[in-house]
Amino acid sequence: MQIPIIAWVVYWVIRLIGPTLRTEMIGVHNAAQIRNQGEPAIGAFWHRCIFPAVWIWRGRGIVVLNTVNFDGQWTRRAIERLGFGTAQGSSSRGAIEGLSAMAKHLEGGRHVAFTIDGPRGPRYVAKPGPVILARRTGRPISVFHIGLSSAHTFKKAWDLFRLPYPFSRAVMFVAPPIRVPMDAGSDMLKQKQNEMQVALERVRDLAESWFDLTEYERDRLRDEWRQKTSDSPSAAPISPQAESARR
Repeated sequence: MQIPIIAWVVYWVIRLIGPTLRTEMIGVHNAAQIRNQGEPAIGAFWHRCIFPAVWIWRGRGIVVLNTVNFDGQWTRRAIERLGFGTAQGSSSRGAIEGLSAMAKHLEGGRHVAFTIDGPRGPRYVAKPGPVILARRTGRPISVFHIGLSSAHTFKKAWDLFRLPYPFSRAVMFVAPPIRVPMDAGSDMLKQKQNEMQVALERVRDLAESWFDLTEYERDRLRDEWRQKTSDSPSAAPISPQAESARR
């Protein structure tokens, strides 16, 4: 009986606070690069920023790997109402079944996503699911993190979950895509796992420190991320409006 009640409350908290967030996206061209190539991607982000992530990526049919425990069931009901799909599984139970379901969704053209250190941590330690899935399907991994200017941090929670205050500013950093060869051996898988971990830490550190920077330092970082794109031969040109997209 608790599951539908909790799901209803969480859904309406997101619906009430989400529209008030003022979001800037840095590196959104990295996500657009995947979109312009017409292929679905494997999203990966830390559990800490799940609230703004759910709001920003709502209504796109993205399939999220969802745990089969109590928390996973009310989470599933809430996010499905926001336009997500779910695949049942976890890092400890049902992992093979969950990854197989995610692979089918990718083959069907749908994006998928992992809260990469969930469902219970350890915090900021990336699990190998996206790398395994990328090798199996040939799809790229897209890493991102969202920082908030004002939020309540649940300090006793394992993930230090952040609930944004209404009208908080948010910034999302999206890293360049990570690709895993479909014939990758164990050494290459370890290398790609480390590459994903480093990328997750990089976007986390940038997003979490963003609102402590001066405007000059922010402009420098914006230019730096644009320059990385212009220097990449595979990057598709994106308009300045898309680069600074706000919701």
